[in-house]
Amino acid sequence: MRMYRTLFLVVSALFFLTFQSNDESPLVNIDQFDSTFTYDVRYATDDNFLKQTVYDCVQCLLIPEVAEALVDANNYFCELGYMIKLYDCYRPLSVQKKMWEIYPNPGYVGNPYGSGSIHNRGAAIDMTIVKLDGTPLDMGSDYDFFGKAAHIDHPHNETITANRKQLWSVMKKFGFSPIRTEWWHFNYDAKNYGLKVLDIDFDCE
Repeated sequence: MRMYRTLFLVVSALFFLTFQSNDESPLVNIDQFDSTFTYDVRYATDDNFLKQTVYDCVQCLLIPEVAEALVDANNYFCELGYMIKLYDCYRPLSVQKKMWEIYPNPGYVGNPYGSGSIHNRGAAIDMTIVKLDGTPLDMGSDYDFFGKAAHIDHPHNETITANRKQLWSVMKKFGFSPIRTEWWHFNYDAKNYGLKVLDIDFDCE
């Protein structure tokens, strides 16, 4: 594990230095460091609240420090018999603007004309956990459900409450915090502030 962590940091640093020197993206693709994640990136389809495809491909891009923490969290989940399913990671500002046009509610969508979203900075993820065989866990609502059932303080039965507690306790252990209105959304605490909002297209080649 220590060797893997060191390798991750070295490769991430090389990515970061290359991007910085070329004045390009500071983001890394999580799949290059861990292939055990599963994906349900609905913004790469029209099965989302926008009712349109806004991502050209399925990717999870993050800044290196956040990617490292997410890989560590997934490794821990795997030891417990689960793995992370990713819904969304970095989100271009142009997509944030489309979301705001359709649903201009700052309780659910960060105002792109204000501070934007932590997603726009590569330091937030939308996710759940599933069993290692892919069996989903009941979290009480679907992803991107804009209602009280998705709130982290909404009362649910024992199974849902236990599933959410499992999700949140591990993510908090690795430096992530949920937000009140979305059980699936996690910001990386150490990178909430001081990062630039990005509007970089996905490289799908």
